[in-house]
This record gives sequence, C-alpha cells and structure tokens, in this order.
Amino acid sequence: MAGSTYLDGSIATYLDKLAGAEPEPGGGSVAALVGALGAGLVTMVTSLTLGKEKFAAVQGDMTEIQEVAERLRGELGEFVSLDAQVYRAVATAMKLPKETEEQKAERTRVLQAALKEAATVPLRVAEAATQVARLALPAAEKGNPNAVSDAGVAVLLADAAAQSAALNVKINLAWIDDGSFARETWGRVELLLSETARLRDTVLALTYSKL
Repeated sequence: MAGSTYLDGSIATYLDKLAGAEPEPGGGSVAALVGALGAGLVTMVTSLTLGKEKFAAVQGDMTEIQEVAERLRGELGEFVSLDAQVYRAVATAMKLPKETEEQKAERTRVLQAALKEAATVPLRVAEAATQVARLALPAAEKGNPNAVSDAGVAVLLADAAAQSAALNVKINLAWIDDGSFARETWGRVELLLSETARLRDTVLALTYSKL
C-alpha cells in the first residue's frame, strides 16, 4: 500500500482485497473500519441536529460530540491500513534467519517488538471504539429523534469494533513472551469490553423506546 491507504480506494476494491487469498486486510482492519462507520453515524446524527431551531438547547452539546466523533473517525480510518502494516511487520520478522544463536536472538527481539505493536494497534482501536460508544448515548438522548435509529446502529458498530479488536489483541498476546505486558494489555481490553457492552444495552434500550 506504499503511499496510500485502503480508504483511498473504493468500497468494492477493499471488499475484493478482503475476500482475497492474502491474510491482509483482515479482521483487525475490518474492526477499525466498523468503528469508523460508527463514528460517522454519530456525526450524521449531530449534523441532522445542528442548525435546527427546535434543537437550540442542545447545539453546544451536539457541536462537542461532533468534534470528538470526527476525530475518532479519522483515527479509526488510519487504523484500517495501520493494522495491515503491523501484521506485515510480524510476518517479515518471522522470516528472519535463525541459523546461528545471534540470528535467533535478533529474530526473537524483532519479532517480540512487532508482536507488541500488533497487539497495541487493535487495543487502540478498541479504545477509540469505546469512545464512539460513549458518544452514541448523548446522540441518542439529545439528537434529532428522526435519526435515533442511526445512534443505535452507531453503538452496535462501536461494540462490534471493540469486540473484533479484542480478538486481534488476544491472538497476538498468545505469542508474546512478556507476561506482564500481556496481562496489563488484556486487562485493559476487558474493561473496554465491559463498558461497550453496557453502553450498547443502554443505547439500544433508549433507541427502541423512541421508535
């Protein structure tokens, strides 16, 4: 992808790559994309609320939500391609020579560093997705009620993104020798999943009550 990202192409092109025989883009990239879609929906709810006289009381709130949602959409969009890049770094490290003790030691060092990065990127995706879920709640509560179903979809996508990212964290942690790093990282993931699940249920209940 030198010099470009998956988001520079069409949806059809991305889907074709996803369905291809190469291991990337894969689930981690998709997790980021799903999170970005959720952030985009939150922004849409705010856009349908801002500038409307009958929603004058929440203009400030909607502006703040929109600013954060757009930042998250940008971050998650970058992770769509970054996830594939860190995967390639792991794949490259695994191919390093290991004939001598020095080569084995260097391969281990490079591979472990690459694996940590490969676990950290989906962790950051889960963190950003959780923030999207947090925004979906006030969007559903205060946003244009005609778009409340979109806030509901946003929280579902945010939860799916967090759970999908968690799977990618877990599969990389299994290969990492640093036990404290693995425990700390997974502990953070579990907290995020707990929060997104709670927000999902809360926002969905609110959404259905307004339909």
